[in-house]
Amino acid sequence: MTTSHQQQPLLPLSLSVFDISAERGFLPTTDPLEHIPDEPVLNQLGAELPKFLTARQFRQTIQDRKEVMGVVADEWGLDAFRCTMRTLSFAGHAYVWEDPDHPASRLPASLALPWHTVAQQLGRPPVLSYASYALHNWRRLDPQKPIELGNIVLLQNFLGGLDEEWFVLVHIEIEAKAGPGLIGLVQAQNAARENREEEVLEGLRALATAQEGMRDTLLRMPERCDPYIYYSRVRPYIHGWKNSPALPEGLVYEGVAAYAERPQQLRGETGSQSSIVPALDAGLGIPHADDPLTQYLEEMRDYMPPRHRAFLTALEAQVDAQQRPLLYGYARDRQMRNPELWKAFCICVELLAQFREIHIGYAERYIFRQHQSHASNPTAVGTGGTPFMPYLNKHLEETKRFVQD
Repeated sequence: MTTSHQQQPLLPLSLSVFDISAERGFLPTTDPLEHIPDEPVLNQLGAELPKFLTARQFRQTIQDRKEVMGVVADEWGLDAFRCTMRTLSFAGHAYVWEDPDHPASRLPASLALPWHTVAQQLGRPPVLSYASYALHNWRRLDPQKPIELGNIVLLQNFLGGLDEEWFVLVHIEIEAKAGPGLIGLVQAQNAARENREEEVLEGLRALATAQEGMRDTLLRMPERCDPYIYYSRVRPYIHGWKNSPALPEGLVYEGVAAYAERPQQLRGETGSQSSIVPALDAGLGIPHADDPLTQYLEEMRDYMPPRHRAFLTALEAQVDAQQRPLLYGYARDRQMRNPELWKAFCICVELLAQFREIHIGYAERYIFRQHQSHASNPTAVGTGGTPFMPYLNKHLEETKRFVQD
């Protein structure tokens, strides 16, 4: 446990402070905006993006338009900034990766300037991240029905099609199903601090129920997302430009004064930028050895919405008098006289291990077995630009060992 974590304010935690709710988890508290206010050109560009990419005419279309794509208004609210960030992020990646074998190393100012400006407003870098790809990229077919598969569709795609749509929608339902679990996790944390055993148990059981729902949704990925289609037609567009064999120097954002024509190296979109698993690790107190892969996960926090980052830091700050993770220490100390409490804690850890194990299976099936070799879509690394199999297996084993030691 680092000193900086110990200096953070301690419990009680309140999820509303971190933009988290029981109904939606880390998804936005209001449904995402479908269109950017007063920006018909940029809205049309987003709507037509799959057609431009299919024809391989997107780069040329942007190059033909010299004017800045969108004017960011200071009075815009958070929803409008998120909507604009979504469209510009898809447009930026479409420009770079339109021809995955020959990516663009420079982004025109017409896209780079507004993208950088909006990213600054949101506290995230100008690259497609999980927040724009999933958290802020959906609408409900029936606004009166839940955020779940069968009632949600994407607002923005690259090529479109069933496999791309389903891949992202599965993540969105997992995020929604995590909401009640996060409420349970925080309830258990707060109750442990105040020594209310029954409420700790109740919170852990709520977390486990949510984890079961998340696991069951993840198991549905193969229903409508084919590994070959994912690898060859979905994955290439979400790569970034850090540790990229195809863009070893990174990407130049033309016209952005802060970058002074220097290439920027930024990670691509990856599920590692979701806050769910890091929150479970932090809340349950599961340790991961300090190595380059753990450092990579710390770096992924820079791509999360700022309040979600703050939530992870607040969870990590919850320690007992012995400097153990609060919830773990509380349940472990009572395993003899209240075995149900320890059992409930162990079930949550086991469910997290199950989630990781399913994910490893997909990484093997959807990426490692897809034997394509072009530089923009390497098999050895994930879309975030880091070797993924060692990371996944390492964290699975550390999770499994946690309650066995």
